Amino acid sequence: MASKTKIHLHQGDLPKSLKLGKAVAIDTEAMGLNNQRDRLCLVQLSAGDGQAHLVQIAPGKVNAPHLKALLVDPKVTKLFHFARFDVAILQHNLKIDITNVYCTKIASRLCRTYTDKHNLATLCRELLGVELNKQQQSSDWGQPKLTKEQMVYAADDVLYLHRLRDQLDEMLAREGRTALAQSCFDFLPVRARLDTEGWPEIDIFAH
Repeated sequence: MASKTKIHLHQGDLPKSLKLGKAVAIDTEAMGLNNQRDRLCLVQLSAGDGQAHLVQIAPGKVNAPHLKALLVDPKVTKLFHFARFDVAILQHNLKIDITNVYCTKIASRLCRTYTDKHNLATLCRELLGVELNKQQQSSDWGQPKLTKEQMVYAADDVLYLHRLRDQLDEMLAREGRTALAQSCFDFLPVRARLDTEGWPEIDIFAH
């Protein structure tokens, strides 16, 4: 994490006065990877300005009107890494439909076809020269008080997505796959809905 990074922890929702611009990096932490069973615990956001805003969600407290307004705003691009999971758990928990999505993992799969490594740590290392510490990847995100290490880990997951998007966009354009990527991004909220409504591993386009 950059030394000048500021981490802001909010309880239950974003401040009403907070403005994060037209492209917001977003990530989530939950009690597990089953978006129907495991509750949403944390939503991280960044405007790409070296600041991270962490919204801690208490059990049963998922109203968050200001966060919802941001997520459903069609004029705001939501940047994710592996958007399929994050969009699914946000849509399922907040009862919203998310549009205007960008996924750095999908972009990477479409343009970095020379490798099978598309995780966030690898992208940050290769494209930005940034090393991420992933030690808190499996930890108790539902505890009432987050540790400093958890907050740093959570912030790192959104601080670099704007820069990654810029690098990946150049590669997509170079390989002639910008339009294909956009079509995939447009389909992501539907793919996430299929996950939560019973088709997580079924290819509905298969014979």
